[in-house]
Amino acid sequence: MSNSRHPEGSIEIRSFGVTFYDPKPTPILREQREWHQLIYATRGVMTVHTTRGAWVVPPHRAVWIPAGSEYRLEMSGTVALRMLYLRARRRRQPAECSVVNVTPLLRELIVRTNLIGALDRSIPEHRRMIGVILDEVKVLVAVPLQLPLPKDARAARFAALAAEDPGETESLAKMMRRAGASRRTIERLFRAETGMSLGQWLRRQNLLHALRRLAAGECVNAIALDLGYNSASAFIAMFRRELGQTPKQYFET
Repeated sequence: MSNSRHPEGSIEIRSFGVTFYDPKPTPILREQREWHQLIYATRGVMTVHTTRGAWVVPPHRAVWIPAGSEYRLEMSGTVALRMLYLRARRRRQPAECSVVNVTPLLRELIVRTNLIGALDRSIPEHRRMIGVILDEVKVLVAVPLQLPLPKDARAARFAALAAEDPGETESLAKMMRRAGASRRTIERLFRAETGMSLGQWLRRQNLLHALRRLAAGECVNAIALDLGYNSASAFIAMFRRELGQTPKQYFET
């Protein structure tokens, strides 16, 4: 829906909806200096890449992107996006990218706003919706779906090698040698630059890799074995520790 009939200064929230049917990953570059973005996936999995890390967004979650952020949005398979743009002025909103749980109320507000097209504060009905949306945004709860990236060249090289081989078919020691650093150095760099131990970082990488595959319909057994787990139950236990639910429960919420 066009926003042209609204005075530009009175628009507080804009929306955009699109469904990508191409099964290949689709990179998109976006930068909005005057608008925060809340990107919600009603279907499929998307990954947000910035210079600071990557965030995996499963169905019925959203990613919060502060105004002025540069990022690459990658869709795998069929992904249905419903986006809100919130005017950045005078907004006390999160300053960092994050994946957030979306409340049922906010979910309906996102869908409704996409049907309307834009919310104009000069229209009483819209003004009430704007207030409720902003209240819901204030209480968004972040979930641990970020993979922070180290800056050091050796650690970054190791991270790239590990990302290419999430099941660690190549030994960690060999990847470290290829990265040009000892295990002690890699451990120190990851803790200093990502805030996570190397083991925590690798487990998070496995979790995010698994989320993409689970969303694509792959079975837990195959994913668990590919990631080096002895059994599906061991993988499910890790998943529950990280996200508080089994894979089945997580994708049903």
